[in-house]
Amino acid sequence: MSEINVTPFVDVMLVLLIIFMVAAPLLTTGVPIELPKATTSALPAEDEQPLTISLTADGRVMIQETEVEDFSTFIPKLRAIAAERGNDKVFLRADGSISYEAVMQVMGALNQGGFHNIGLVTDSSGPVLETDG
Repeated sequence: MSEINVTPFVDVMLVLLIIFMVAAPLLTTGVPIELPKATTSALPAEDEQPLTISLTADGRVMIQETEVEDFSTFIPKLRAIAAERGNDKVFLRADGSISYEAVMQVMGALNQGGFHNIGLVTDSSGPVLETDG
């Protein structure tokens, strides 16, 4: 018999595909933040993954997964990151309990650091504040 039996190969590939499909969502990590609720649509996908800045409930500022120890070094770090990136898109994630002033300070630092395309991340699931008017 001179033919190769590919059935075991296909079976193994299908099992590996299922394993990776189940495991891939579990591999994403992040900073635990209680995002504010809003009814918004998702932003369109980009070629380069946007930079993510997070403000935690206890006031810590995170660049991706790295904590900024001193806020005075935040703008120089942002300038160094902006010099290496192809776009200026950044996602700002802030805990819902953070004051508006703290969010505005970080947004000002982002502008000074060279990031002018800021997307505010919200949680679209859940109740939204209703206003009379």
